[in-house]
Amino acid sequence: MTLPNPPPKSTRHRILALALAGLVAAMVGLSFASVPLYRVFCQATGYGGTPQRAERAPGEVLDRTVRIRFDANIGNGLPWTFEPVERVMDVKIGETALAFFKATNNAKTPTSGTAIFNVAPELAGRYFTKIECFCFKQQTLAPGATAEMPVTFFVDPKIVADEDTKNISEITLSYTFYPSDPPAPVAAVPRVDRSGS
Repeated sequence: MTLPNPPPKSTRHRILALALAGLVAAMVGLSFASVPLYRVFCQATGYGGTPQRAERAPGEVLDRTVRIRFDANIGNGLPWTFEPVERVMDVKIGETALAFFKATNNAKTPTSGTAIFNVAPELAGRYFTKIECFCFKQQTLAPGATAEMPVTFFVDPKIVADEDTKNISEITLSYTFYPSDPPAPVAAVPRVDRSGS
């Protein structure tokens, strides 16, 4: 019995080159997809202290409070001042709460920023849920403008049923604003009337 002849050397080289090119293309594609996939994973699981998002708070409000601390930071290159209006707030678990942060553009030109956020301790991330937040989109401030930026949130009552989180009594919500390029068109930031009138 005669064995079939192996393919010529040039054909083997072509096959190997195509296989390697396909591998490189797949690796490049995965590198571009990794950031959005990681973001989705973190938002779904609360990994790394990433808060959750919801349309509304649950109907259940527990007779137990948790202290929320607010932290505000500015990344390099953004000429803003950024701080929480209140540094600490006590909220009932399951209750919808509203907090404000104040940002001022110290530049002589319009500038834009995007905020990233997380909570500590990290395990609380899967139960700290935002309904609305200035961090969901880019913010642009006119020269010298100051804006109050709201965040509406709740702590999910499921936090007390989790063995790892049931004793958490304090959560820190932290934001860092980074410059966004190019700046978005300057729009009036909606003013929020907190006077109750």
